[in-house]
Amino acid sequence: MATNPWARFKRLLPETPLTVVTVLSVGTDGTSLVTTSSGGVMRVFGTDVAQGDKAYIRAGAIVGPAPNLTHYELTA
Repeated sequence: MATNPWARFKRLLPETPLTVVTVLSVGTDGTSLVTTSSGGVMRVFGTDVAQGDKAYIRAGAIVGPAPNLTHYELTA
């Protein structure tokens, strides 16, 4: 039985990416306002991470806290 290696590899990956954001504010309605490293702002579901801390989000919801590491971008 021949299978496509690329198709097999894609099945190992999650369908939605995991993104690190910084929590700007935690709302009383079960949502939080967050900002991405590129400066984008969005409202996501979840209030588990405190204001000013980093969080992982996936599919518009907070998955959990993220470590507060420095982000570097290198260009050639």
